[in-house]
Amino acid sequence: MRELSPEEIAAINERHRVRMERKKAIIDAKIKSADKKIGIIVVNTGNGKGKSSSGFGMVMRAMGNGMKVGVVQFIKGAIPTGDEKFLRRFPDEVSFHVMGEGYTWETQDRERDIEKAKLAWEKAREFLSDPTIGLVMFDELNIALQYKYLDVHAVIADLLDRPEMQHVVITGRGAPPELIAIADTVTDMTVVKHAYEAGIGAQLGIEW
Repeated sequence: MRELSPEEIAAINERHRVRMERKKAIIDAKIKSADKKIGIIVVNTGNGKGKSSSGFGMVMRAMGNGMKVGVVQFIKGAIPTGDEKFLRRFPDEVSFHVMGEGYTWETQDRERDIEKAKLAWEKAREFLSDPTIGLVMFDELNIALQYKYLDVHAVIADLLDRPEMQHVVITGRGAPPELIAIADTVTDMTVVKHAYEAGIGAQLGIEW
């Protein structure tokens, strides 16, 4: 591959500058037109890894901006995660509640899972009625809805009745279409490759 001349490099740099100038104008216009300020509902779903990790990233981002946060974990709970252990260091900033007793294939008791999910949603409703909490995260709520442990329409009614500036992050595969319809931001995470498929077990700091 031949070396570019100074004139060719200068031409490439100028084309790049012109493209970025046009792009900046478009982005600036979009930012200016997006002038509404309101609490949003974010749903992370799909079979790929990272749904809860992304949610906890938003939790820490909210904390960094001085917001109080409420977290309710559905389904999970038998194994304390690094996320939970870390956030429990900040009890004045985060109210963290684990209501599950483990994954559904571990508990194998549908009635008990339903009971726990309903108790979890009661705690969720407390957060949703508290205007001092800027962001709430409902980890694995989608699973509870998918298995019909909770009524999706009742959940949606509570979500829509929350304080105007409160943000909600909901995670878990299989988000129901009714929830997707009322959400503001939805990300469907897909699997490209996962270490588990190569026989590598869950790792501290990665999965837990």
